[in-house]
Amino acid sequence: MDEKESKGSAPCCCAGTERRAAFCFGPVQHATPPWVTGTVDTAAGQTPRGRTALVFADRVGSWKARWGVGRMHYAVEPGLYAVGQPSPESPVFVSANYKMSFDRLRSNLAGRDGWILVLDTKGINVWCAAGKGTFGTDELVARAAATRLAEVVSHRQIVVPQLGAPGVSAHQVRERSGFKVVYGPVRAEDLPAFLDAGMRATPDMRRVTFPFRERLALIPMELVMSAWYAVFILLGFYLVSGFRGGEYAVERAVTVGTHCAVLFVAAYVAGAAATPALLPWLPGRAFSTKGAAAGLVAALGCAAYAWKHPAFFENGLAEAGWLVMIPALASFLAMNFTGASTYTSLSGVHREMRWALPLQVVGSLAGLGLWVAGRLV
Repeated sequence: MDEKESKGSAPCCCAGTERRAAFCFGPVQHATPPWVTGTVDTAAGQTPRGRTALVFADRVGSWKARWGVGRMHYAVEPGLYAVGQPSPESPVFVSANYKMSFDRLRSNLAGRDGWILVLDTKGINVWCAAGKGTFGTDELVARAAATRLAEVVSHRQIVVPQLGAPGVSAHQVRERSGFKVVYGPVRAEDLPAFLDAGMRATPDMRRVTFPFRERLALIPMELVMSAWYAVFILLGFYLVSGFRGGEYAVERAVTVGTHCAVLFVAAYVAGAAATPALLPWLPGRAFSTKGAAAGLVAALGCAAYAWKHPAFFENGLAEAGWLVMIPALASFLAMNFTGASTYTSLSGVHREMRWALPLQVVGSLAGLGLWVAGRLV
């Protein structure tokens, strides 16, 4: 029921209508956000009403978050919200306070009446927050109590997104709050059909997929997330490239450094862009293996170019160094997607890191050592 995204943070403020309606970008903002269209009177007080149609500001905010701009504060206030004209009999849906998750949920409730209980997941989406424990039983029970949900609705049923199931114990929620948990579909787009079927999910609604469009949506954040590290690494290559046989030349630093920049970008794109885009067709099950495969293809492509342009690599040591470094770097970058795909589990990620990370470090250092050795001859 949410977008799969990475981490963030947001303050938790439940007291007061104005504060519950605030749109958090760092400190609490008291101006009404554009997606709020007034309030609904309930037995527990006034509750902000959210639009089901996304406005321009919502789309711009999502685009910025995709590129890492303000991502760490892209969240809404935890609390209770209304959509449509809800009554005490209207269904209650649970969401993370990552705004893209909240937007995806409310936009798929167009023409429906309901309540949205937003948990304080520190600005993290449902699936990731469930793994971390912030989208969990304790927070759900506490948020229902803090918003006086039992006074707002006459029934005792809440719809929790299926991707949040790892963090929520249904029987504990019922014992501690009196609310029965109904697990909704994986995709928010299936909510209308799920509701029309009496809150019954078909096997297709339960099937977790990671299609091409969703994989592409994650690429910008992965590219931006490591960009500063990439800049410093490239500066280092430019600086060291000027050395050759104990002498230093600025012209050589520019020429060789630019070649290194091209090779490094090839590794960067192979790991952070090509791997998620080509995920089903790359060999292996582990993301690190898939990234290494994409990196190897990139390395061989660079070697083929160098075969026609012998001056691209100054010597065989430099070429061998990059042929080792590119797959290792691409493998490391691709492994970031283990936290963005529902194909992985926390235990599986830990196992992969235990064997893949040492190989990536050894490969990177070995390749770098060969390249540096090439500067000395």
